[in-house]
Amino acid sequence: MRVVVIGGGFGGLATAARLAKLGHRVTLLERSDRLGGALSTRAQDGFTWDAGPTTTLLPAVVRDLFRKTGRPLERELELVPVDPVREHRFADGSTLSLAGASRSRQVAAFDALGAGLGEAWASYVEARGDDWELLRRDYLERPWDPALAPRALTARLTGRETLHRTLRRAFGDERLRLVAATPFLLDGHDPRDVPSWAGVVSYLEQRFGAWTAAGGLAALGVALTGRLATRGVEVLTATPALDVVVREGRAVAVATPSGEVDADAVVCAVDPRRLPALAPSVRATVPTVPPAVCHVGLEGDAPDLPAQVVLHGGDRVKEPLLVVRPGGTAPDGAHAWTVLGRGRLAEDPLVALARRGIDVRQRLVTRLDLSPRDLVADWGGSPLGVLWQGRSTVTRRLGPRTPVPGVYAAGAHATPGAGLPYVGLSAALVAQAIGPAG
Repeated sequence: MRVVVIGGGFGGLATAARLAKLGHRVTLLERSDRLGGALSTRAQDGFTWDAGPTTTLLPAVVRDLFRKTGRPLERELELVPVDPVREHRFADGSTLSLAGASRSRQVAAFDALGAGLGEAWASYVEARGDDWELLRRDYLERPWDPALAPRALTARLTGRETLHRTLRRAFGDERLRLVAATPFLLDGHDPRDVPSWAGVVSYLEQRFGAWTAAGGLAALGVALTGRLATRGVEVLTATPALDVVVREGRAVAVATPSGEVDADAVVCAVDPRRLPALAPSVRATVPTVPPAVCHVGLEGDAPDLPAQVVLHGGDRVKEPLLVVRPGGTAPDGAHAWTVLGRGRLAEDPLVALARRGIDVRQRLVTRLDLSPRDLVADWGGSPLGVLWQGRSTVTRRLGPRTPVPGVYAAGAHATPGAGLPYVGLSAALVAQAIGPAG
């Protein structure tokens, strides 16, 4: 069977590799002149920065992808743990270093904020572990079918409980609520619209920790590009998909500026809004807006920071959420940092950073500012997928199947959602739905 995969980001690369290993003839279409999507780098004046994510959870998803498509991951690149997962700096001046893959270290860190807070945090995370076991088998690892799935799972996925409400009940201390909500705040979601079960991310951080690739996560995109070549995938870059061609009620090709590419099946691994055949099916959803990004190159000594520092303003201080991510490559004696901003950015991000105690303005060599609009234009959509709008978002997202026969959906905009682990799982779900070549 000939399968056409639309999109050369992580979701498209992972899906193409899996389907090729299953014996399908796979063609991948990418609108830009390079593969990788957000798994790429940006460069300026001798500095390079990760363009998108810098860490991932659930490394087993990446290991499974490589193992089931050819050589094991360890023969292609090295995954290394990131510890702490991130550092939180609160408006009251307190700080918390969130350890990865360690319940005891997390408890100790929260207890340092206040007596009894460690046990409160541990109890919250333990409850999220119960959610994880409920979700893993019948939602994340195989296509969810409400008619066949356990009633407890369907009730959880479609329940009204929000993350905001759960956190209000679990924690009297605002700082703990902020720590638990941070992964969603960073991605532009309002916890009032996020289902409670999505908080399993706190369990994943404590149980498995955060990871990156030696040299940056862009190396993962490079390794997957090589895997496509090994599996014989036909890759057409600078080839935008205009639409899915449907005849007699089924997808038969993908339209491109240079003609139609025939297909027995099509996988949409981009924002479905870009394809008129799928756009009506996702009209009720909204894409998540990326953050404002400021890549900077610094000379001389720079503050020694962990892989991610989150600077909170708090509920009463309506300041934007700022994130500092040291990393990337730099000339000798220099450093590469990325500053992300969420909320109303009424001033230069480096000025805002200085007001919060991290002043690097005198060490600035170069900077590259990218607005949310710039990022969407560059990537052809938001790599953060669909905005949480309550429990209905679960059923409004496409994937692995879509309402158009012969069309499947993977990637950040598909089930089970955004983030490298979930995007990798979406590729596995599509591979299950399509199955081996006949």
